[in-house]
Amino acid sequence: MNLSETARVNAQQLNELKRLVAQGEGLHLEFKRKAAHPEKLVREMIAFANTNGGSLLIGVSDDKSIPGIKYPEEEILVVKQAIEKFCRPQLVYQERIIPITDNKFVVELIIPQGERRPYFFKYSAEEKESFVRESDKSIKASKEMVEIVRRAKTKKDIRFTFGEAEKKLMEYLELNDNITLTEYRKVAKLKRFLAAKKLILLVLANVLRITPTEKGDVYSRV
Repeated sequence: MNLSETARVNAQQLNELKRLVAQGEGLHLEFKRKAAHPEKLVREMIAFANTNGGSLLIGVSDDKSIPGIKYPEEEILVVKQAIEKFCRPQLVYQERIIPITDNKFVVELIIPQGERRPYFFKYSAEEKESFVRESDKSIKASKEMVEIVRRAKTKKDIRFTFGEAEKKLMEYLELNDNITLTEYRKVAKLKRFLAAKKLILLVLANVLRITPTEKGDVYSRV
């Protein structure tokens, strides 16, 4: 017998769900009406695991209404199969079925920050992408962002040399709110690899903050 066949509405659990939904989508929360496009859900889960963790609610609409779903086990199975097919390495996550009426449910997928990050969405043997969470969006991660996610796990002291290129960077940020990798290359007259390496080190050293956007990363002073 399926779990949902024996489930009963728990008032406290339902109120907790409503309070959570009332917060709206954000850094740690994403809504999906159904698992109709499981690949999209996998990308969201990868973004949570690569960043600071979060919850994905299936059966909740973007407008914060909670229509629920009728067959939660089927939705869970679809997501599980998509994760096994597309996610590398495999994600660790928890599932929770929340009854909202006698025959409607919300599925909560709880994704902690992954110990094996960065995680990737694998399209084929040759093609893969990673994602990170910024505000209420899951954004494709740049090579620099992937490297930062990878190296941030170790918690080691980061050492860098404050030379002429770093001085030019700080002078630029005295006059501007942020800078892109392309702009930094021009300012410091550096090749892409070296400019990226310097920006990565400064982010890991907590001197700069990286903000991924759909148009590319921007760097600002902490």
